[in-house]
Amino acid sequence: MNGAQALLETLVAGGVDTCFANPGTTEMQLVAALDDVPAIRPVLSLFEGVCTGAADGYGRITGRPALTVMHLGPGLANGLANLHNARRARTPLINLVGDHATWHRNADAPLTSDIVSLATPMSNWVREATSAQGLAADGAAALTAALQPPGGIATLIIPQDCQWDPATGPASIAQPAAPSLASAGTIETTAQALQNSQTAVLLLGASALTEAGLRAAARVQAASNCRVYIETFAARRDGGAGLPNFDRLPYFPEPAIEALGDADTLVLAGALDPVSFFGYPDLPSRLAPETASLHLLAAPPDNAAAALNAVADLLGAPGDVAPPLTERPSSPTGKLDVTSLGQALVAHLPENAIVVNEAATSAAGFDALSAAAPPHTVLGLTGGAIGQGLPTAVGAAVAAPDRQVLAFQADGSGMYTVQSLWTMAREALDVTVVIAANNAYRILQVELHRSGIDEPGPSARSLTDLGNPRLDWATIAQGFGLPASRVGSAEELSAALERSFAEPGPSLIEAAL
Repeated sequence: MNGAQALLETLVAGGVDTCFANPGTTEMQLVAALDDVPAIRPVLSLFEGVCTGAADGYGRITGRPALTVMHLGPGLANGLANLHNARRARTPLINLVGDHATWHRNADAPLTSDIVSLATPMSNWVREATSAQGLAADGAAALTAALQPPGGIATLIIPQDCQWDPATGPASIAQPAAPSLASAGTIETTAQALQNSQTAVLLLGASALTEAGLRAAARVQAASNCRVYIETFAARRDGGAGLPNFDRLPYFPEPAIEALGDADTLVLAGALDPVSFFGYPDLPSRLAPETASLHLLAAPPDNAAAALNAVADLLGAPGDVAPPLTERPSSPTGKLDVTSLGQALVAHLPENAIVVNEAATSAAGFDALSAAAPPHTVLGLTGGAIGQGLPTAVGAAVAAPDRQVLAFQADGSGMYTVQSLWTMAREALDVTVVIAANNAYRILQVELHRSGIDEPGPSARSLTDLGNPRLDWATIAQGFGLPASRVGSAEELSAALERSFAEPGPSLIEAAL
């Protein structure tokens, strides 16, 4: 047994079963070891940003880490943007990054780089392996680090000789800590604050956005009359008919400040104290009023649902609060725009679907109506690094082959990781990709206007326009092996969605807005 085999057997014993890989020469022993450890499913990606985004999607759905395998520093660097998103989502994930043999590093070969420095900003835990005998123990430590609440990114750098040299066998794995429970004092103080407040706001994130957390928050709201928001970009949240529906805290600072403006109490349940996504002149970074008392009921690693239920019990809340009935919209007709796009998606979304939402400005219609859709799970753009949606859909589909995945994707950000389409086709993943094709970086056009630039010049316009030439998404998808179509009306979109959701395997619909 060599070091690579001992490492993979250790990880399998800890529950790891999937590897998203874009390997190179320094990872050949890991590649070969996958044949000796068939319990790990290898999934090839054509770009490292797809590997890391897919591992993020897999971890968000399963709560367990997938592996990535990447090639030295440049390979890791290609995957860093989606590692940034995964870190913000607190996703458990293990990167295996190959390196030159220990005795070859001083030669300063062309691919030599400071991998530790590249990995550290996007990782919760980084280690360089030093021997094949110790590699299995390094893997066990990486797994424990990735699973430590609330979940995080562990990066293990593995020189070639640590992979091919002999090893004695797999290592034992330490159990990570369980999520913390709020103390009795914290629960009592929070309940009193809500009871005494006139204008309290409860902000939900992390485990508070599960079905259990949402129902618990509805109990708290019923007993205290507080306003409830969910964090703007949630890693994962449950939604749909039969579940409590709370507004998201607005993205832009002005409406977010208005939403929180009269709050005298702000309670955080799995969420962080909200700040503006960007800094704007004459606007504060922190969105809540400085006069509001701040109460941390549950940090993101904690069991927020249990804490909310405990507060609700102290407040004498009913055991369950039935959400208002919502009528599912019918299939829209006529012009295809942001509103009819969202209506069509809600009208045809299968029950228990996973929606990976990176549609940016084109998502407004879906967001407004999604409470009427069948129960579903939404994965969001946590870190703001675009190019997350398509690979995260890959990972979600691998993680949950029994669930339909909808990749709701803006056209501009979709091009960052378009290679994901090939992996969808190769793995026959049940993903319906809907491209909101407005031929623009629309959010940047909005930001130009917000910056007081109402009449941008030709250079500024050219840097926000994707229409010259127009991206032909249907042809691009077909080139990667997906059935694809382009639709220009609400009726055509509904028919395409019905076909795609009824047939197994991936397909792409370009919705021309």
